[in-house]
Amino acid sequence: MGVVDMTNPPTKDFFASPALSLSLAGIFRDAGATAAAATASASMEVEEGDEGSGGGGGSGSKKDDTVEISSENSGPARSRSEDDLLDHDDDEDDADKSKKKKRKKYHRHTADQIREMEALFKESPHPDEKQRQQLSKQLGLAPRQVKFWFQNRRTQIKAIQERHENSLLKQELEKLRDENKAMRETINKACCLNCGMATTAKDGSITAEEQQLRIENAKLKAEVEKLRTVIGKYPPGASTTGSCSSGNDQENRSSLDFYTGIFGLEKSRIMEIVNQAMEELQKMATAGEPLWVRSVETGREILNYDEYVKEFSVESSSNGRPKRSIEASRETGVVFLDLPRLVQSFMDANQWKEMFPCIISKAATVDVICHGEAPNKNGAVQLMFAELQMLTPLVPTREVYFVRYCKQLSAEQWAIVDVSIDKVEENIDASLVKCRKRPSGCIIQDKTNGHCKVIWVEHLECQKNTVHTLYRTIVRSGLAFGARHWMATLQHQCERLVFFMATNVPTKDSTGVATLAGRKSILKLAQRMTWSFCHSIGASSYHTWNKVSTKTGEDIRVSSRKNLNDPGEPHGVIVCAVSSVWLPVSPTLLFDFLRDESRRSEWDIMSNGGPVQSIANLAKGKDRGNAVTIQAMKSKENSMWVLQDSCTNAFESMVVFAHVDVTGIQSVITGCDSSNMAILPSGFSILPDGLESRPLVISSRHEKSNDTEGGSLLTVAFQILTNSSPTAKLTMESVESVNTIVSCTLRNIKTSLQCEDG
Repeated sequence: MGVVDMTNPPTKDFFASPALSLSLAGIFRDAGATAAAATASASMEVEEGDEGSGGGGGSGSKKDDTVEISSENSGPARSRSEDDLLDHDDDEDDADKSKKKKRKKYHRHTADQIREMEALFKESPHPDEKQRQQLSKQLGLAPRQVKFWFQNRRTQIKAIQERHENSLLKQELEKLRDENKAMRETINKACCLNCGMATTAKDGSITAEEQQLRIENAKLKAEVEKLRTVIGKYPPGASTTGSCSSGNDQENRSSLDFYTGIFGLEKSRIMEIVNQAMEELQKMATAGEPLWVRSVETGREILNYDEYVKEFSVESSSNGRPKRSIEASRETGVVFLDLPRLVQSFMDANQWKEMFPCIISKAATVDVICHGEAPNKNGAVQLMFAELQMLTPLVPTREVYFVRYCKQLSAEQWAIVDVSIDKVEENIDASLVKCRKRPSGCIIQDKTNGHCKVIWVEHLECQKNTVHTLYRTIVRSGLAFGARHWMATLQHQCERLVFFMATNVPTKDSTGVATLAGRKSILKLAQRMTWSFCHSIGASSYHTWNKVSTKTGEDIRVSSRKNLNDPGEPHGVIVCAVSSVWLPVSPTLLFDFLRDESRRSEWDIMSNGGPVQSIANLAKGKDRGNAVTIQAMKSKENSMWVLQDSCTNAFESMVVFAHVDVTGIQSVITGCDSSNMAILPSGFSILPDGLESRPLVISSRHEKSNDTEGGSLLTVAFQILTNSSPTAKLTMESVESVNTIVSCTLRNIKTSLQCEDG
């Protein structure tokens, strides 16, 4: 299935294997563990003796047996006893020459040589070839000796740091476990076993000190989760829903669950807040001018913040401006989904996350405050957590806790409102006040034939933070996380679901697949591929991105991870390289170019300029750009098949693809289950640059904006499996190889679209 073992020199077939990602901090931990055993008390070079000499090297590996070993204390401060020990070893070798084979000769670097190399190492741990040549001439060493000394010094330092960090983390983990074990009994007594709410208001027996201890315990549990992930003993647990429970179940639950019932808020107070938020949402959704003003230039609705303050009596600073930046937007649209299923998708955290894969990287129901009336969830109130992302590692994620309230307004109208509560955020993590939800959500009106009219209001209050210059305009204008983005994604996903369930698909919309079961299997596989792609390239805390400089100047971010037991992708070490650039091309033109199979050879280095043949084409939306295709790239050596999922809506577009096993994909075409088919997606995300936009909030002190010609923000992501063994080490050659794929692809795209200077 396109799995490539990068322990061997990469060949052309190597580039056929895409994959997922995690932290490079974890990459070198394995390398550091091996290097730790190589640390010694002195720096020396080991050279192979004459042919047939001992020491463990065969004649066939003579050339590669020269290594450098450098210790933490290597340098001028090396003790006299160490030198004597080495001299003594050399004397013994001379005495045994007549009886034994020649042993390896040890050549110690002088104190001056080590001092000079250490000085350069402090300035540049990765000297280039010119620096190594100059240093070797200066010290009278071979360039190979200098190169090995720097390699071993870097590896040794990493090993020392990793050992020290792991020791501290293990100690801290044991300490936290002991503290949590002692406090678990207090938590059980302080929480209602049925609903998880704090019992403070009922019995008055919980003191302020005990309440604070429970809050601290929740934070400690979150730290334990992070430490488990870092140490690698346990994978980060998936969040579960529900209230507090007793027994051993607490050991395996996510840190989110331990926030349950500790907020010190009475249920009556929470209900008061959500009812006020519901009233505000209805007004925000239905009001016209002067609260909302339509822009003449863009046609978008803009919130008049001054009028908002008057209407809802919002506290504001002395100068009339909000203390933080306000992002407010409203969008109206029709979605192809029946009302009960639409409401259910909002109240179930997993379905909600799957509905918006390009926006939500994490989601969980932390606590259920009120279950509502079954089965339609009328009156349900629940505390939720979400991590919001953009499809690029250059934009920080937004973590937000909020209470979601679902209410039936009439026989044909429902409302779902989200609002952040100050007490909750302060108790969980003070840093979360960087992003809060003011009353936001949607009004859903049932229409005929399974249609619903949706009015979406998104109202965020965020502290200003540093954003990469490429995305500064689209983020600060409110477009990135605004109502238009949510609405466009909702419409696209609902339309996709309708086409997936359809049984009367026209022949022209389903070529190459003979059965309905085969069509559903292919669409399901493509959807899983796209979800995986969205999960892999954002700035979520799932990943640790490291910036890599390239010779051609691209800003590439790299992360890695190990897949141990997920059957949906190959097992082993996986590397992901991502780069985001601005191109002076419209998003529509760029999307059509990248999804066009007839032009694939212009950017895909794996095609080698050969023809691409269409095997299957399945429509999954009214727009012809929403389709799943299977393509065959033919070359002199073999034929390679590619599964491609192209998606476009009013806000963004994606082209996601993966090289697939021919036999495996043929079985899926016949209708076989695709859930265990390993697939590693790569692809492109395309956004408008937002440069033609205006802020979504106006007030008496409106800031001027410098508008320029708009273009596209293109994110390119490639993933490869570097080794099929999860215990294997990631080599820098593998990282450089995937970086080369990204660089060459970007260069080909710019050349084909005649925007090399973009």
